[in-house]
This record gives sequence, C-alpha cells and structure tokens, in this order.
Amino acid sequence: MLSYRHSFHAGNFADVLKHIILIKILEHLAKKDKPFCCIDTHAGPGDYKLNSEFALKNKEFENGIGRLWHCSNMPEPVATYVNIVKQFNSTEQLIDYPGSPLIAKQFLRANDRLLLHELHSTEIQLLKAVVKDKRIKVFHNDGLKHSLGLLPPKEHRGLVLIDPSYEVKSDYQSVVESLIQMVKRFAIGTYALWYPVVDRKRNKQLEQAIKNSGIKNILLFELGINADTEEHGMTASGMIVVNPPWTLAEEMKQTLVWLVDKLGNEGLSHYRVEILASE
Repeated sequence: MLSYRHSFHAGNFADVLKHIILIKILEHLAKKDKPFCCIDTHAGPGDYKLNSEFALKNKEFENGIGRLWHCSNMPEPVATYVNIVKQFNSTEQLIDYPGSPLIAKQFLRANDRLLLHELHSTEIQLLKAVVKDKRIKVFHNDGLKHSLGLLPPKEHRGLVLIDPSYEVKSDYQSVVESLIQMVKRFAIGTYALWYPVVDRKRNKQLEQAIKNSGIKNILLFELGINADTEEHGMTASGMIVVNPPWTLAEEMKQTLVWLVDKLGNEGLSHYRVEILASE
C-alpha cells in the first residue's frame, strides 16, 4: 500500500465520479448554517500536476477530466466539478488537478473543519505544503484506524470519505469493518466509500458484506467505461454512500447517463444507481 501513488491515476474517470459525488455531498452540508466536519481517510498529496512523469506515464486523465475540459451543455453536477478544477488552472490548458483535500477546502466556511490522513512518507509532506489553513489538520496516520477516534465530531454534522487504494486485498474487508464501527459512533454522519472494479467477484463480496452490516440508508453509484474483464486493469469504479443527500440519487442517475456517453466505450460502458439498504 505504501508504494501506491495516486499521481498515476489523477483525473481519470474514477476521479470524475468520486469528486462529483464529493462535491454534491459538501454542497448539501454547506446549505445549513451549522458547521460541519469532513474527514478524509486517504488524502494523498492533495494536488497533482498532469504534466508530471507520473501522470504522463499512462495519461489516464485524458479519459477523465480531459474529455470534459472543453465540453458544453454539461449536467449541473459535472459543470460544477469542471469549474472547480478550472479554478486551479490559470490558462485554458489543463495542467493542475486538485485532489479531494483541495476540492473539500473550497466548501469550508469559517467554522467548518477538514481532517486529512495520509500514511505515505513522501505524500504527507506534499499534502502539508498545499493545505496550510487553520481549519485543516493533517495526520500522518492510518486513516481507517485513526478516524474512528475522531467520531463523533463536535459539530455532529459531517462526511467521512473513505478512499483506499485496494492494492492490499484485505482493504475490501477492512473498509467494511471500519465503516460499521464508524457508523456505531456517528450514526447520523454521511459516509462515502470509493471502490474500483478490477475483479467483480471482490465487488460482489464487498456489496454483500455491506448489505449484511445492518447499516441503513445506503446508495451505490457506479460508472463503468468497459465491460468487466478478468484481465488486469480497472474497468469501472463506484461510490457507496451512507446517509446520502435526498436529491443525490436522481441527480446522479441523470449525470451518469451523460458520463457513460462521454467517457465510456460504446456498447461496453454502463452505470448503476442502486439501493443497498433502505432507510
């Protein structure tokens, strides 16, 4: 896990879905005057240069934010996402891509808090350099374990973003165990769990474990750009959201239809919007 560098994948189709949903949840939290707390369990370096050696190795951003950069008539959630990314680029050229920490920072008000975790020894230093803000605290720690001790937050409103690499196969089990414990401590919080689709059998096991957890009010959103395969590589990714905003399902269904057309391979792409557990 400590060898994983998100810079190889920054701005790809999975980031598009993850960050659109992150934005929609934060928009919802910011509608009320009461402060909120956002916890990110796997923050990464926070900022990515798409002209770096890492990003240019596979150019995954070209099939993600790159395809959306000059689009018009985008659905509102996509347009908001693209406009936020454009705030980090001084020209029409796409060079900078903000990670979840910098996107979340855009929604912080005076009394809101952002708590970031990163375990990688290099990326933690990069993260600290880009998020200097009294409302933000950075922890060089295991986010799944350390976040539990931060719950419930003093604000009693908030989001926990769970975004591991899944390079270690035990992550599929660890995220469910951690999610169960987190919800026990902070039942009214919103939780957004990202997952890749590399081996569909693992995803089915993950979904079933979450269904069996006893947690209520869970939605799943998935964007696939290719058909499932047993070959190496991510063909789809998704977000599992506990206690989602009540408008999220309808907004994302329309958005995913549009994204499948823009980012997917014709005839092989798909999307899912499913209830894993009712309220």
